[in-house]
Amino acid sequence: MYDFYLGLKFMLSYFTILPVRFKESDDLSSPAVLAAMLFWLPLGGLALGVLSLLVYRILFPLEWLAEVVTGVVYLMLYGFLHTEAIMDVADALYAKHSGKDPYAVIKEPTVGAMGTLWAGAVVLLKVATIVYLLSYEAYGLFLAALMISRLGLLLLFLTQRFRSTFITTMQERFEKRHFAASVVFFGIIGVLALGWLFVPLLLSGLLITYLTATLLGKKLGFLNGDVLGTTLETTEIILFLIGGMLWL
Repeated sequence: MYDFYLGLKFMLSYFTILPVRFKESDDLSSPAVLAAMLFWLPLGGLALGVLSLLVYRILFPLEWLAEVVTGVVYLMLYGFLHTEAIMDVADALYAKHSGKDPYAVIKEPTVGAMGTLWAGAVVLLKVATIVYLLSYEAYGLFLAALMISRLGLLLLFLTQRFRSTFITTMQERFEKRHFAASVVFFGIIGVLALGWLFVPLLLSGLLITYLTATLLGKKLGFLNGDVLGTTLETTEIILFLIGGMLWL
């Protein structure tokens, strides 16, 4: 049980900027802890979404400005972790077109022009879609998309192989039962937040995630953490757009 709790704390410390403390005796490399970390991953999206909406309600009198600030705050709350991944993936894709080793490029600490441009475009799209959802007070749709994008990543952890020692270690104890339990648990929360519309949105999100990661994997020749981050950002934007077109 403590490993399950420790996995929750590790998830919050790794995927958010929320302050989390650990004891010196805590073994964060334990496969059981890492499996629990993955189980709780959708909760990270839900928590950041709720905090973002609290900011929105506080700034609500500012009207459209509150919506823009909220969109940016959401990205800040996960430390632009997934946005940075887009930079690396974009640079690696363009480098491969030039005959370079994409894996070597993706591991470089520097960022190229194409990575910067693609990341900027994604940030613009993401903030714009969040502003649109908030303008219609589609809070349930917003929260649902944040959980679904991370449930999609769990599907990839369960089904794909990665060129990453850390991710491979996380996969060791993450089994189908963990994925099923996470889908059921957060699915119930999603239905409460959005109603039964959550179900088709979930299925769409899982499919979008799988297809996006598969396409990127084929183009790069491998999957790693940066591909996961890029996939998450892509999935969230597409889910925002689908939700906006069909239900708003």
